[in-house]
Amino acid sequence: MTERLHPPARLSWFVWGLGALLYLIAFYQRVAPAVITDQLMNDFAIGAAALGNLSAFYFYSYVAMQIPTGIIADRWGPRKLLASGAGVAALGTALFAFAPTLWWANAGRLLIGASVAVAFVSMLKLATHWFAPRQFALASGMALFMGVVGGVFAGVPLRMLVDAFGWRAVMGVSALLTAALCAAIWLRVRDDPAEAGYASHFHGAGHGTGQHGSIWRGLMEVLSYRNTWILVIVPIGIAGSVLTFAGLWGVPYLRQVHGLETKTAAAITSSFLVAWALGGPILGTWSERMGRRKPIYVITSVLVLICWTAIIFLPLPVWPLAALLVATGFLSGNLIIGFAFAKESVPARLMGTASGVCNMGPLMGGMFLQPAVGWMLDRHWSGATANGVRIYDAAAWQAGFTMMYACVILSLVLICFARETCCKQSAN
Repeated sequence: MTERLHPPARLSWFVWGLGALLYLIAFYQRVAPAVITDQLMNDFAIGAAALGNLSAFYFYSYVAMQIPTGIIADRWGPRKLLASGAGVAALGTALFAFAPTLWWANAGRLLIGASVAVAFVSMLKLATHWFAPRQFALASGMALFMGVVGGVFAGVPLRMLVDAFGWRAVMGVSALLTAALCAAIWLRVRDDPAEAGYASHFHGAGHGTGQHGSIWRGLMEVLSYRNTWILVIVPIGIAGSVLTFAGLWGVPYLRQVHGLETKTAAAITSSFLVAWALGGPILGTWSERMGRRKPIYVITSVLVLICWTAIIFLPLPVWPLAALLVATGFLSGNLIIGFAFAKESVPARLMGTASGVCNMGPLMGGMFLQPAVGWMLDRHWSGATANGVRIYDAAAWQAGFTMMYACVILSLVLICFARETCCKQSAN
């Protein structure tokens, strides 16, 4: 009998790439409110706190779905999750696009967050089957890169489309494109290369009902590892600050404090995201070559704190500020080290559950910090408005961003207590 070969790289990246497109859409939806803050405030007659909450409705459901997503990915496989997620995301986007009131807009954002929550964990699951183990960190980093491509599109290009056609029409077209992706995933994605006649790269137990014991017992086992808790909390400050600044408050901050046009401000936040995307695979690959996770994670976290100190508390001119944001984004790509770190900290049979649990961290950062910054802005609002939109002074923005700064300090302290895995999978 002829021994089956592993799938060609082109096919592996194609299958994985269809899943990655849903994550691209997820990231696009995650940061799109940043360039339509004025339109949302005007259409729904809301202030910063309510806007932060509207944006965060995406994160509320996204975070809530992470543990169920990881467990279902372990038991049923990613294909059904990705296809159903894309379908529901299309419905949620349509609801948001045509929402007559804030309540319906919140409902649309909630539905979008819950549905696209399946994308990242499903991509990690596909990577363990379609790629060799040594490529996992690269695939994780490329996943972040694909996401950030969506975030970049939600910057200047989205603003240009919104200026030309209005935000509701653009979101309506987004719903149609997401529905098309749903069909493509169902037709072409397979959970394992064996389903396409190739040898699998996965050497653990296969997925399937009854093979992983009690869902609750598996979750409790994942949570029994100290690294799990640490690697959930650390991204709240580091990655959460990226999502809070680039995903909502960066553009209005740069407009109101530094007097930039919306497109220029969006270009800077997009550069911030691009640097984040590049930092992920580079730092992940660096940790693979060193055979260590913790040292790079700690060093980059220290540098992130230094950068945010300058950004928040020093009166920087706009272009040095932009350069520091790019550096902060690159260093915050250490998020990818955390995902590999978490996967290696538990037995292979629990990788999907561990990935789902640890993916809660960055999103909890956005969930907590976006409304928190908005709440602080409203508390320090001087009463100024322009065209029906509240204007916040530099002191109010500094008070709001201090919420992010405190979380970054907590992240740095906690990562020092993580147990090194030496890039090896836990056997028990």
